[in-house]
Amino acid sequence: MYLLDVTNLSSTNRPRRGYDPNSVSGTNSDRATADAFATSWNSLSVGSVYTYDQFSDWLAPLTKQDVEGQDVLELGCGNGSLMRHSLDWQPKHLYGIDLGGAVHSARANLNQTPYTNWTVEQTDLVSYQSEGFDLVYCIGVLHHLTDPEAGFRAVVANVRPGGRLHCWVYAKEGNGLVILLVEPIRKIASKLPWRINKYLVAAPLALFFFFYAKMLAKGDQHKVFSKFPMYQYCQWIAKRGFSFFHHVVFDQLVTPQTEYLERSTIENWLKDTRIDPSSIYILMRNGNSWKFGGRVYESITR
Repeated sequence: MYLLDVTNLSSTNRPRRGYDPNSVSGTNSDRATADAFATSWNSLSVGSVYTYDQFSDWLAPLTKQDVEGQDVLELGCGNGSLMRHSLDWQPKHLYGIDLGGAVHSARANLNQTPYTNWTVEQTDLVSYQSEGFDLVYCIGVLHHLTDPEAGFRAVVANVRPGGRLHCWVYAKEGNGLVILLVEPIRKIASKLPWRINKYLVAAPLALFFFFYAKMLAKGDQHKVFSKFPMYQYCQWIAKRGFSFFHHVVFDQLVTPQTEYLERSTIENWLKDTRIDPSSIYILMRNGNSWKFGGRVYESITR
């Protein structure tokens, strides 16, 4: 198992208190999910799956100014696709952690960049403890955890006083069709060998989704399909090629666990007394997911 060597890090930059390089925990379900995603990520060629526009859209309302010169942590970094773009925003140091073996492809990805100010560690994000970061973001991970709220608490816990947090999750709102039709397939497909899942299950579904999205996007100028399910999301994804559709569908089907979160659930999470309520935002993205975050009080005793 390839794990982080922290011997060359200064004590002020070491990411964890009491770090044990032989400890990679997580619940059995979370480990199964992480392993499933690792299979998906490690089957891809080196490079970011996502465009810069996708990255900046996921991070918005944060901008380069919120990252530049800061200590930044990505919880659930996968193959490092988002970290590659984050490094272009010139953080002081960028840390990424993931429970699964996707850290291997993350390191391979980041080694292809001109940057050296990054660290990737294989460990459980829910139990992760650090001395704090200026920004902690978690994109597309919390909804795959056994306990999404515990994952969110870990996000908050790793933000230093005055720092910021940002998350993106699947919404229950706007995903009725996926929950009705795709979720039953996922519960079966996630138990299949990954090649069968990817090429015999995900590929045909992706092809249908590809033509469906293209149809909705083509009719957009007349708004003739505006009442169709996932209309807003399809306007966004229709700009991508079939390979990306295939990746998205396989990403949905490979995981043993997915939870779709209501706005009210996120509102309750953000009542955490460490978060300044005046800094909180909850934004609907593409009609079927939530971006949310805020700033931790300067004084944690407040």
